[in-house]
Amino acid sequence: MFRYFCVLATASLCSVASATPNVLLICVDDLRPELGCYGVEYVDSPHIDRLAAGGRRFVNHFVQSPTCGASRFALLTGCYGPGGNHGLFRRADAIRAGRIDVTPSLPALLRTNGYTTVSVGKVSHHPGGRGGKDWDDGAVPEMPESWDRHLMPVGPWRHPRGAMHGLADGEIRDDSPPGGMAGLQSAPGDDATYPDGLIADEALRQLDELDAAGGPFLLAVGFIRPHLAFGAPERYMAAYAGVELPPIPHPVKPRHRSTWHKSGEFRRYDHAADANADAAYADEVRRHYAACVSYADAQVGKLLDRLDELGLADDTVVVLWGDHGWHLGEHAIWGKHCLFDEALRSPLIVRVPGIAAAGEASPAFVATVDVYPTLCDLLDVAAPPGLAGESLVPQLARPAANERAVFSYHTRAATLRGPGFRYIEHDSGATEYYVHAEDDADAETRNLAADFPEEVARLSAELDRRQSFRLRFGD
Repeated sequence: MFRYFCVLATASLCSVASATPNVLLICVDDLRPELGCYGVEYVDSPHIDRLAAGGRRFVNHFVQSPTCGASRFALLTGCYGPGGNHGLFRRADAIRAGRIDVTPSLPALLRTNGYTTVSVGKVSHHPGGRGGKDWDDGAVPEMPESWDRHLMPVGPWRHPRGAMHGLADGEIRDDSPPGGMAGLQSAPGDDATYPDGLIADEALRQLDELDAAGGPFLLAVGFIRPHLAFGAPERYMAAYAGVELPPIPHPVKPRHRSTWHKSGEFRRYDHAADANADAAYADEVRRHYAACVSYADAQVGKLLDRLDELGLADDTVVVLWGDHGWHLGEHAIWGKHCLFDEALRSPLIVRVPGIAAAGEASPAFVATVDVYPTLCDLLDVAAPPGLAGESLVPQLARPAANERAVFSYHTRAATLRGPGFRYIEHDSGATEYYVHAEDDADAETRNLAADFPEEVARLSAELDRRQSFRLRFGD
């Protein structure tokens, strides 16, 4: 039975007899809440905005880790995991060796419950979910027993590794020193000029095939943009030519101990100027990022349109999730890989047919690990033991606030973020405590840990408790 949502005075759930619902899971790489529906007025994102208007937008969604692989580990397993990018591969090694009894992945669970599970693009860490030098070795699956089909169209980029860091018409990053690939690009051509156009086309084919086959399905589609390099067809860039951008908030490097870094991933590409020193170039970077968001948004629109055309929209749960945030100059960072809000906050939108108060945002503090138990609830599938998250069905029924703190981590530090605060603790013992006021004028620029010793002690104990639930797999 599919648990639809009704508009009731009590905002409670009601059940309506229906076929077992489908799931469309859309993962977007490096997508901060740089969207019209999240209040960023200069960004053109009509299709994701349309999804938000029919569903629930979570404005305080924080990922478990500010890096692709670790964040996707949390999404797909529902567990706190390693801080590095290779946790899923190490988990797969442990499963094959019979060393551990692990919680089944979300697709594996649905597969055992009668779902056809299909992945297209970058859903796990490697697009297509395979290992090897070019990420195309079928003997090294990233998620064993999870997918009926795990696909990555590569076209002129030749292999998944090439497509992951590809620019127009088959250009592949060669991983040489900086200067080998442009950081910004807008080439003429249609959507297939860049890899996400191919991913969208394959996802549409899979959607048609799944519809024809009948039976419930999980279709997970992972788009690469706006991941570096910032390249998209020129028509998406044209919308931002000459657009005046708001100032970058708190653009200065922190003077205190923090998880600040030198933006190494960004700087490995060829840039015309230093974005921290040249305001005009910084705006060019931001415009290209926005163009990549609009390009990804257009691919999302194709999927939503096909759901409507096939008559599947009323029987499909749609989840759109950004795998982490991305700094656009805040704290003098251009990238992720730190524990500030800009790297950890990302979009999460859930559309369920019949949802109450459609289009209203939820202010609740929620985490990526919550997606797994939420889908179990919505699909009426028994959740396995060991999940770290909480079902968001209450927030889908009524977009209320909560007092919860969300746990996140990276390689040498961990953090809790809750209403009005962020606490960070380094492996060295150094601590950061930030107050988030209503106007957030200070954001995370003033470390007040010395002023709140009792709160720091309380949060440190809670952080230790959360850390004890992490699965390490050798990371």
